[in-house]
Amino acid sequence: MIEYELVDNDLGEVRFAISPLNELVLSLRTLRDPGRFPLQLPWLRATEAARAGLPLDLLRALTNEELWTPDFLTPRPYTPLGRIDDELSAVSTTPTSVVRADLAEVHADALPPALRGRPDRVLTRVVEALRDYWDACFEPYWQRMRTVLEADVVYRGRVTAQSGLAAMFADLAQHIHLEDNVVCVRLRSNLSYRATTAGRGLTLAPSLFSRRASSPISPDEAPHIMYPARGLGTLWQTETSTPALALVGLIGRVRARLMGLLETPTSSTELAVRLDVTPTAVNQHLRALRAAGLLISARHGRSVLYRRSDLGDRLVHGA
Repeated sequence: MIEYELVDNDLGEVRFAISPLNELVLSLRTLRDPGRFPLQLPWLRATEAARAGLPLDLLRALTNEELWTPDFLTPRPYTPLGRIDDELSAVSTTPTSVVRADLAEVHADALPPALRGRPDRVLTRVVEALRDYWDACFEPYWQRMRTVLEADVVYRGRVTAQSGLAAMFADLAQHIHLEDNVVCVRLRSNLSYRATTAGRGLTLAPSLFSRRASSPISPDEAPHIMYPARGLGTLWQTETSTPALALVGLIGRVRARLMGLLETPTSSTELAVRLDVTPTAVNQHLRALRAAGLLISARHGRSVLYRRSDLGDRLVHGA
């Protein structure tokens, strides 16, 4: 178990962030063991041809049988607006001693052939491979992925404001809870340590490639918990449900379908993908529904997220 002691149970010690690099590196686990990530199989199928030209032996070597990844490749993010260029640039400056130690920690018996050689040259190959992997398999889908991650962060903020820090942690993942002022993360492995957030804070990062909570391998790393994002099950689906006829008769079929989707915060881009219509058309309907008091909106980073208002909830449930 990993334990993070919050100083004075301070809400200010906890922050949320989104990391393109973390998602990129965690996704490598799906390449090693696809069966553990059934919800990502549509993405794996969609990117199969693009992966054919990548150095897969090197990419797969960045995880082990326990699906650990080197800590230097999943640094703690500091903002919900993380950019892959900035994060890869920061990784490229990792000291060679850290590269050597982190790779040895993941592969305690022996390094795979793809990771052998001078640490500085290995680091260069790893960064280049991750850049190619991003361009081929992530960049075309990242806007959609980010929308789900941003919606999760908005939801967590609302839970914290309404019910408090303990309720928010209890809702993150089955194996995370807050006891007094200690955040406990129960892992599948035997990894165990206790650290304080004093002077460093605790960063929570939603992930589309985590089935349960994960944290850095080393207690020397900054406190950081990656947890499964809400809405993952809908990430690769289009909306096919049929709204209630009474609601369709009142506001029209497209708007009724939108109201059905907006139980949780969602961007117009994600709505357009799920409804298979243009973002322009979705935005027209969203403006009308918001003007009628059926939706509320909030800006999160570069996106505007919408969800049903209390009036909208009553309308949908009544129908």
